[in-house]
Amino acid sequence: MKSINILPAFAIVCLFLLALTPSAAQVSFGNPELINNSWLFQFGDIPDASSHSLDDSKWQAVDLPHDWSVQAPLSPSLASATGYLPGGIGWYRKHLSIPIEKSGEKVYLYFEGIYNRSEVFVNGQSLGKHPNGYVSFLLDATPYIRYGNDNLISVRVDHSQSVDSRWYTGSGIYRDAWVVYANPIHIAEWGVYAYPEKQNKNYQLQVEVALTNDTDNKQEVQVEHELLSPEGLVVATSSKSMSLKAHINSQIQTSLKVKRPKLWSIDSPNLYTLRTRVLTGSEVLDETITTTGFRDFTFDANRGFALNGEWMKIKGVCLHHDGGVLGAAVPRVVWKRRLLTLKELGVNAIRTSHNPQAPDLYELCDELGLLVLDEAFDEWEYPKRKWIEGWNVGTPGYQGSFDFFDEWAEKDLANMIKRDRNHPSIFAWSIGNEVDYPNDPYSHPVLDGGEKTGFTQPIFGGYKEDAPDANRLGDIAKRLVAVVKTYDRSRPTTAGLAGVAMSNQTEYPFALDITGYNYTESLYDHDHEAYPNRVIFGSENGHDYSAWEAVTSRDFVFGQFLWTGIDYLGESGSWPSRGFYSGLLDFGGFIKPRGFFRQSLWSDQPMAYLGTYPTPGKGSKNQAEDVWSQLDADNEDYEETTPSKDAWAIWNYSEGQLIRVVCYTNAAQAELYLNDELVGERKSYDSTNGIIYWDIPYTKGKLEVLGLDQEGNTISQDAIVSSDRPEALKIISEIPDNLEPGDVAQIILQVVDKDGVPVMLSDNEVTCSITGDAFLLGLEASNNKDMSDYTDNKHRVYHGRLIAYVKLGSDPKDVIVRFSSPWLKPTEVKIK
Repeated sequence: MKSINILPAFAIVCLFLLALTPSAAQVSFGNPELINNSWLFQFGDIPDASSHSLDDSKWQAVDLPHDWSVQAPLSPSLASATGYLPGGIGWYRKHLSIPIEKSGEKVYLYFEGIYNRSEVFVNGQSLGKHPNGYVSFLLDATPYIRYGNDNLISVRVDHSQSVDSRWYTGSGIYRDAWVVYANPIHIAEWGVYAYPEKQNKNYQLQVEVALTNDTDNKQEVQVEHELLSPEGLVVATSSKSMSLKAHINSQIQTSLKVKRPKLWSIDSPNLYTLRTRVLTGSEVLDETITTTGFRDFTFDANRGFALNGEWMKIKGVCLHHDGGVLGAAVPRVVWKRRLLTLKELGVNAIRTSHNPQAPDLYELCDELGLLVLDEAFDEWEYPKRKWIEGWNVGTPGYQGSFDFFDEWAEKDLANMIKRDRNHPSIFAWSIGNEVDYPNDPYSHPVLDGGEKTGFTQPIFGGYKEDAPDANRLGDIAKRLVAVVKTYDRSRPTTAGLAGVAMSNQTEYPFALDITGYNYTESLYDHDHEAYPNRVIFGSENGHDYSAWEAVTSRDFVFGQFLWTGIDYLGESGSWPSRGFYSGLLDFGGFIKPRGFFRQSLWSDQPMAYLGTYPTPGKGSKNQAEDVWSQLDADNEDYEETTPSKDAWAIWNYSEGQLIRVVCYTNAAQAELYLNDELVGERKSYDSTNGIIYWDIPYTKGKLEVLGLDQEGNTISQDAIVSSDRPEALKIISEIPDNLEPGDVAQIILQVVDKDGVPVMLSDNEVTCSITGDAFLLGLEASNNKDMSDYTDNKHRVYHGRLIAYVKLGSDPKDVIVRFSSPWLKPTEVKIK
């Protein structure tokens, strides 16, 4: 039996002592300043765009984060992989004044993410190139800075290989950008590494600090630490001296003992604060803070996963990094609303599919109590198929990131680990996703099947001798795992395996600490017996009830990650289709019916949800727009009586029409009422598909379900009311009264009838107008088939609803956002 005890590293590395907020960069040194405002942008490859002499007066004024692809028109001539949105080449310029007082200090530029193949210039001089669009990076601009004068920052972004991913990536400087000022003697980039070691009920916080001496002289320094409790009390301190040699990075280690700390957990995400200072005498050379916490993981080949000694199941979702109409430039507040909604459904973990995400996401997971599986790559040394004409149809393309893998993979992985290793939420590092997909690109003789292999059916055309040898996977995996172990010793390594049967013939899964299985529940029992020391989990799974039952019925399978948590752009079906439509939440962050179905399986709070659709017929086939339910419905073995996971809360049909009413609930039984009369007999929870349903004739009115416990007591309920024709627009979200300049308001709009009942069938076009210092980031109704213009202020509602994202300007006084639609009563809200 294999049992791995993991005692994690915790810390959001923020920068400045004042920066106990999301407003600081995570490079762990110096004095950072956000430089998101007042950039200029020009689409196209511009000669001499890095030169001061270039006339940029006609360039577009933009603020960061900025994604130019999502602002372009959708077109059926573009690739389905990108969501029918373009890539291209673009240039950014920013004029930045560096005070004369900063002379003698180092000046760095820090970018959280640029997609992709970027090159950064300062005053016409190249600081370097960075091809990976997901990995954060730091550049030393000091040699070219003009102190006391204007400095020109220029960034070339080359996303001309627009179909280089299987999903929408965005284009441009789509995350925050910073200038960092620092003493030549300072903490190194991502140079604070803190991880706890458990000693009975007490802990030691092991702290390693890397220091840079960018001077010509040896320097004696003092490194001090203070650890503060969640209440702000100092619970441990340390002070050590060391000698720094000139132009060499040095490390210093210390241990901070903490008695019975408050542990970080999903229900109680307690966070501590580590303050670190570097001094010479009484002079502070550098200082930083690291948000940290205490918790421990156990992974066991027979019992699964435990957090702080409590055995539990991972109820995870995979997440891409876009936000519908917002593209890849998603504000922190939008992610917070999304994550809170997922947690409400019972989600306790996310997987960053399939690349590192913005620092905001990890910080929010730390704060909210969500575990994170942090993933590095979707392809390694060879490209995967990129679909152009629809999902898995037509002739694929082969652009990708493979061409810089050999040169950059280990550096990019190291930077991901160093940037993220201090987050308490992260419980494992994934070095790849589906790089072992059979014949895409690797192949192996086992794919021919046959008695000698034990793999009885040929797959994907069988073994292809001219394809890359799958045995290469083991060597690459060992190399990447070694990088992870160099920079973090507190968490296991993993990967999402798509061709488990093939990979088992190689060294690939045996190089990992824990092994993720993508859509291969059928191998759980076989591989548990064949490889008794292997720790197994579902790294990517469909929404069907049986896939979850495969987890709950086996102690040794510690959880699953659904594909997906939220609808995302790209990986689209044939036009019209904006993206992949299988999320628990839609593009706008609204809960879909399958989100409530998942809540019935995962939440420990009583719940019930009512949905409907016409009977008879294959419910999922009639209702589903996502790939997985359509595949279920098209399966010849799929019974017509199988109730749908995708039934919307609609009660508007023709009088007497036979309607299937489904109830998603975690109650033991349920009964159905129509206009206060029992129309659906009491039924017990259906353990074959997790759904209770009735077929009844439609009558206008109020449909209500009661969830009952074993004794018949009501513990949950839900109701749907028939709506009349659309009458008015109504704002149904609360707008915080403490919004500040630069904040984003999320305004949810609903079409209602004369009695205020939501009109789910409405598709009215709504116009948004704003007065005051604010502007519209976008309108999102979450209709996957709406391929209209997303750059204007008009949009059709979907299921009677949409969300408006409004960003406040620098002087947002008396901002009024107004919504109107022909024949409907308008509405408005005052934000400030």
